[in-house]
Amino acid sequence: MDMRTPLKKVRGLGSSKEGTHHFWMQRMTAVALVPLFIVFILFVIAHLGASYETVVGSLANPFIAVLMGMMVIAGLIHMRIGMQEVIDDYVHNELLKLSALMANNFFTVLVGGFCLFALLKIAFVG
Repeated sequence: MDMRTPLKKVRGLGSSKEGTHHFWMQRMTAVALVPLFIVFILFVIAHLGASYETVVGSLANPFIAVLMGMMVIAGLIHMRIGMQEVIDDYVHNELLKLSALMANNFFTVLVGGFCLFALLKIAFVG
């Protein structure tokens, strides 16, 4: 016999207790990526055939560098959450699931570190 009230049963966030947070983070990063990706595509189109120095000079602009950094961060968060959902749904062996989730997080941090380092180096050193 369950002694909880009906309201108490519905207030939970699911078995993992963070499902709503992942849902909203996935949606928010998707919404943020739309204008950021449009800016990125416009940047690439504007610099087609441009010299290396021209592209580096454009990326050294603080406004462009910040937009590119925001795209990298939002894209990596979106990717990490999406892969985590796939791993949670389709990997059933607990040891393999834990290993895959750890690899997903480490990969995201590693790629993010390299991307942001490259952007900062271009922005400050030129």
